[in-house]
Amino acid sequence: MANQENPFGQVLVALVTPFQADGEVDWAAVEKHIDDCIVSGADGIVVTGTTGETSTLTDPEKIKLVEVAKAVSGGRAKIITGGGSNETAHAIELYKASEKAGADGVMIVTPYYNKPTQAGLLTHFRMVADATDLPVILYDIPGRTGVPITYETILRLAKHPNILAVKDAKGDFSEVSRVLNQTDLMYFSGDDANVLPHLSIGATGLIGVTANIAAAPYRAIIDAVNAGDLHTARDAHQSLEPLVRAVMTHVPGTVAAKYILHGLGRIGSPRVRLPLVGPEEWEAALIEDELALVTDVPGVDLSNFRPDRNAAAGGALPQIAGTTR
Repeated sequence: MANQENPFGQVLVALVTPFQADGEVDWAAVEKHIDDCIVSGADGIVVTGTTGETSTLTDPEKIKLVEVAKAVSGGRAKIITGGGSNETAHAIELYKASEKAGADGVMIVTPYYNKPTQAGLLTHFRMVADATDLPVILYDIPGRTGVPITYETILRLAKHPNILAVKDAKGDFSEVSRVLNQTDLMYFSGDDANVLPHLSIGATGLIGVTANIAAAPYRAIIDAVNAGDLHTARDAHQSLEPLVRAVMTHVPGTVAAKYILHGLGRIGSPRVRLPLVGPEEWEAALIEDELALVTDVPGVDLSNFRPDRNAAAGGALPQIAGTTR
């Protein structure tokens, strides 16, 4: 298949949404964190995705996150809006509003909880993609949504002119290879531990949680793979392994990423919104044990790590409830 232009970037951060201790969005921290990620090597920012706690954000917060990210980026990185809805009509309205707010692309998650058939998925994705002129990434994450996008459905969706990519959190490498062989779709690794394996079989880039903490080594991996330098890419991958384990193993990635970012002094609070809660004592201890194994990761100075388990404890109820179904 012919190569096509990539409108999304290659090092995409699945951005956390920094909150204040009361659970309200800390907009100053959002701006600073986006700038930090871009300066560290990210060329794409995914706001309002799973890691951004889309399920507990209000629609106005989601649109403002696009606007703020677009302003902070200043053209340095593409701004992709994630999330969506398990109601097709609601998803369409969100993505239309995101396009007006300046988004460069949309990432459509498989409808969750409803457990639609493949025919339902096909209709949902097509209708959302029809509603916007923006390039689309399909988000295949059956562990969270309960339904995979099958190979046959992906092939049919690949024919839509706006659907250009898949974020794969399914981990079926043989299927990825098969789709890459038969379509022009780009693939983005949606599993931090599998970034280099995905790239090695032809993926375009990554949409990563750990990149909130360390975008620079992912930039190094991408640049090395682009240059055909497997040795450098492998070294960066291996140095990241304990950090990825700390972020992705013991608690939801959002929770661990905020805990670590706060301990590094990069966000003002590690607060998450209920039903997410901060790590319990034993979970925090496991995260900290993994971090003790992290060495030589560019942009991560753990000598300054000061975790605050009390600040992270529990979860917050925002003043205004979210509207995601």
